[in-house]
Amino acid sequence: MAGGAAMRHGRRRVLSLAAAPCSVSWLLTTVATSVRMMCITAFLGGFCCSILTMLSQVYISEISVPDIRGCLSAVLKIVGHLGVLFSFTIGAYLDWQQLALCISAAPLLLFCTVLYIPETPSYLVLTGRDEEAYKSLLWLRGPNSDVAQELATIRTNVLASKNFSQRQSQMSSSQLISSLDVRTMNRLLGPILVTCGLMTFQRFSGAHAFSFYAVPIFRKTFGGMNPHGAAIAVSFVQLLASCLSGLLIDTVGRLPLLIVSSVLMSMALAGFGSYAYYEEVHRNQRIQNVMFHQTVGQNDWIPLLCVLVFTIAFSLGMSPISWLLIGELFPLEYRAFGSAMATAFSYLCAFVSVKTFVDFQQALGLHGAFWLYASISVGGLCFVVCCVPETKGKDLDEMDPNYVQSLSPKR
Repeated sequence: MAGGAAMRHGRRRVLSLAAAPCSVSWLLTTVATSVRMMCITAFLGGFCCSILTMLSQVYISEISVPDIRGCLSAVLKIVGHLGVLFSFTIGAYLDWQQLALCISAAPLLLFCTVLYIPETPSYLVLTGRDEEAYKSLLWLRGPNSDVAQELATIRTNVLASKNFSQRQSQMSSSQLISSLDVRTMNRLLGPILVTCGLMTFQRFSGAHAFSFYAVPIFRKTFGGMNPHGAAIAVSFVQLLASCLSGLLIDTVGRLPLLIVSSVLMSMALAGFGSYAYYEEVHRNQRIQNVMFHQTVGQNDWIPLLCVLVFTIAFSLGMSPISWLLIGELFPLEYRAFGSAMATAFSYLCAFVSVKTFVDFQQALGLHGAFWLYASISVGGLCFVVCCVPETKGKDLDEMDPNYVQSLSPKR
């Protein structure tokens, strides 16, 4: 729905239309009196949030120059982590209704801000509004900038896409079906496999366990530390790591950060699971020990270190780059549709990940759940090395239409 609406009405307009109901969902949460009402507001908020996340990434990818595209895309994760830190901090002092009321202001701020920004030049050229695209580029690059070459590149790319579509419309039915299969394979399937693969490993890496069940997990593994304080500390480190990612993503490159991120995540998750296993095995023995109350909490630094390493690694690579590639890999004529598909798949994985954590914990124990997440992160490392292309410094139009041939990079 969001992909089709963005192609029909523009990225900017759909962003503004999705912001208002998102705020309404939080306001309705404050007055919810039943589980059914909470589910309805959660569905509405999640629906709008997925649209905002996807279109924000597409918008930033289409308006930014290659040298700073990664950095600007990382800003999305930075402000997201600011929101998490804000929620954890004030959530320690407010009840859930007051917290929901505070959060409802954020989408309204987005709605007001979107009114003052232009539509993306790529979309304007695609819809035949070249003069507006020129003005949009001047607004984005500065009034004294020479944007003629950039506009010409966008026009060339859009013209090639339109010619391709016209050739499809002139074919017979049998030729069209065969051509559509080839077109889907060469221009859409490759980016979908890469982005959805990354989202699978990102969502099932254990990050949602720490986000949604942070306080209960910390209660089980921390002996003397305040679990709310630990959650706030982790959110703060997550914010700092996201800022560092924004600085490195356009200098080091996407692929090296993804590899380092996956390695550190695997090690941290395995370490956290091992500590949880140690705690579970020795819990009864320590309760019987008369010295237990004197030694409680002395090893809290071990799980905290594992969580912090995981948080830094996840925020440096796997989290921001997975979303960045959604905005980079899809060709222009499929960018809204492809990004919508990848985003929908991502949130489906997020839903399954959150719902299955409790089941994993009951079936495997807390330690087994995190060992499972560690093995998934190892699988993510293999996927990154074998399947993910490097897009550092490449213009979207440069990648758009021949870049798909490099989606299985030679290592």
